[in-house]
Amino acid sequence: MPELPEVETVRRGLNQLTLNQEITGGDVLLDRTIAYPFSVGEFVNGIEKNAIAAWHRRGKYLLAELSSSSGWLGVHLRMTGQLLWLDRDEPLHKHTRVRLFFGDRQELRFVDQRTFGKIWWVPPGVAVESIMTGLAKLAADPFSPEFTVEYLASKLQNRRRPIKTALLDQSVVAGLGNIYADEALFKSGILPETLCIDLQLKQIELLRTAIIQVLETSIEAGGTTFSNFLNVKGTNGNYGGVAWVYNRAGEPCRVCGTSIQRIRLAGRSSHFCSQCQTLRGVMRRD
Repeated sequence: MPELPEVETVRRGLNQLTLNQEITGGDVLLDRTIAYPFSVGEFVNGIEKNAIAAWHRRGKYLLAELSSSSGWLGVHLRMTGQLLWLDRDEPLHKHTRVRLFFGDRQELRFVDQRTFGKIWWVPPGVAVESIMTGLAKLAADPFSPEFTVEYLASKLQNRRRPIKTALLDQSVVAGLGNIYADEALFKSGILPETLCIDLQLKQIELLRTAIIQVLETSIEAGGTTFSNFLNVKGTNGNYGGVAWVYNRAGEPCRVCGTSIQRIRLAGRSSHFCSQCQTLRGVMRRD
């Protein structure tokens, strides 16, 4: 599933390619992709003849601000969603679900193999959170001023759950997922099974720094492609080639050479180095 760096990579690409161009129409090939409104015709009528003023990101959600106060276009890629900026004559991929048409025969296609992705049109004058209800449950974004050590400590301390599981909770950290939770725990030296209640403030400070660092590094690399992720031009992300631990079970640790281990926590894979990650978590890696 695309996480914060992948969604941010898409947002930046969309802001480079799609702004201030009128949406001349659309074609919905899979009706259930449109989460709101419930009428596909109403969705297309709501967005056409409007331009996109800016793309924003909140957690893993993309939000396009439409011109002339015409509401919002929301997108969640979920597991396999892709937004691709293509020439309209480009042959349709069999998993194409929605097409948005622009001038010069360009279009924005939503391709989604697993069909879990969703698109919303939020009419003007309606609170976005009242339609895209998942937004109201999001925690602070790691790049926001609210994401302080004190904030993260308030979310973690006194909770008897593994730290890895907590980091996947979008009400704890918005946008973080399996890949970058593993990476941040490695960089902060914390084992994934460590209970939140056992973390000291210094460890939480290291963890906060590590979260921001791994997200910034991945964004610079264009995100991670292990299966389906592509940016808006159809290019893979490159972070996977330099990952510290994620998807590297059995391979040597890049720091100490110990074999990376993989365990299951709450049904999800967790990768770690048993030598570099300890409960004390006092090692900082640049």
